[in-house]
Formats: sequence, structure tokens, C-alpha cells
Amino acid sequence: MNTDMQAIVARYIEAWNETDPATRRAKIDQLYTADAGYTDPLVDARGVEQIDATIAGAQQQFAGLVFSLAGTVDTHHGTARFHWHLGAPGADEPLVVGFDVAVAEGGRLRQVYGFLDKVPAA
Repeated sequence: MNTDMQAIVARYIEAWNETDPATRRAKIDQLYTADAGYTDPLVDARGVEQIDATIAGAQQQFAGLVFSLAGTVDTHHGTARFHWHLGAPGADEPLVVGFDVAVAEGGRLRQVYGFLDKVPAA
């Protein structure tokens, strides 16, 4: 199960980086349960359509930046916790730093809870 969650988290980061709308939606459909949720301080998305819209909005707001894992993924019992960075490719310092907890069911994400540790000043 640990290996499965590692792969799910890798696919999760890939979905956040996918800029082609059709390809991103296909990745989301394969990664999440139909009624999955994504919740962070800025949004409470329910279902794959809202999750897709949330990712598209983040890509628009942070055009040209990429998500990456920051450190190891800690997993147990279909749950993973991990830090991520959002920044320019090859940059020394990320613009945004976050921490997510992902819960899977049947090999697909059921719920993701996101926390923002570092965000740009308004």
C-alpha cells in the first residue's frame, strides 16, 4: 500500500502540472473518485469538475510555475502526507510552500486536505 500511495502522490503532482485541459481532465478522472474532495484555505472543491477548475485556476494565477514534491512522502493505511513547492523551474527558492494530506480509496484519491505554509505577500 505504501508503494501505491507513493505512485498516487506522484500522479497528483503530475495533474497539478498538466497544462493541456483535456489531458489534465483525463488524469484527474483516473486519479480521483467521482465524488472526491479537495480542500485548502482558499477552496472547498467537490467532484472532479470542481477539482479540475481549481487546478486550472491555480495554473492561470501562477502561469509558468511548476509543482514539485519537497521531501519524502509519508504513508500508511491509504493516507499520505507530503510537502510540495510551487516555483519557477530550476529556482532556488519556491514562491509557495504547502503541505497536503491525501486519502485514497480503491487506489484513487477520495479527499485531499491542503495547507499553505508560505504564500506570496498580497
